[in-house]
Amino acid sequence: MSTETTSNVGSAEHNRTVAFRWIDAFNARDDVAEAAARTVDYLAHPPDSIQTTALDSDAWIEFLGVFVAGFPDLHLEVLDSSADEGMVAQRILFPGTHDGPFRGLPPTGRKVRFSGLEINRMVDGRVAEHWLQLDSGTLFEQLGLHVVPGPRLLARLMGSPVTRLLRKLRRTVPS
Repeated sequence: MSTETTSNVGSAEHNRTVAFRWIDAFNARDDVAEAAARTVDYLAHPPDSIQTTALDSDAWIEFLGVFVAGFPDLHLEVLDSSADEGMVAQRILFPGTHDGPFRGLPPTGRKVRFSGLEINRMVDGRVAEHWLQLDSGTLFEQLGLHVVPGPRLLARLMGSPVTRLLRKLRRTVPS
């Protein structure tokens, strides 16, 4: 095994450990340790279904605050992870209870359990950039919300059955 390979493996394991510690800091609600795991120029990319713009560190704290307020017992469980010398990818489970307001929805007391994927770009043993995807459809469904298609999609979904019905009616109506 070459020295370079050994060094990369050590760096990959270190990055994985840092990413786990970052999640542990969130779970402990240790804001100081959570912030220390991020670089000064940290940038987060949350799912477009929830937030359409990239977030700096201050905006990231606000973003997390919305989830913590809505789900005070939210806990991140790492199901799988993979790391190399520059990135850490993690499959995460998010269980919690909707005991506070969340994005305009009053508390329901419902238990939620949804999954997500996180990818972290690591620089000097800290998270410099973070991409997050959540199964927001499952989250919203567990909160009792149902996604209703917009007018453009609704027309496409209804178009085929309506067209078939009209054809059938034309065949049965005498000329």
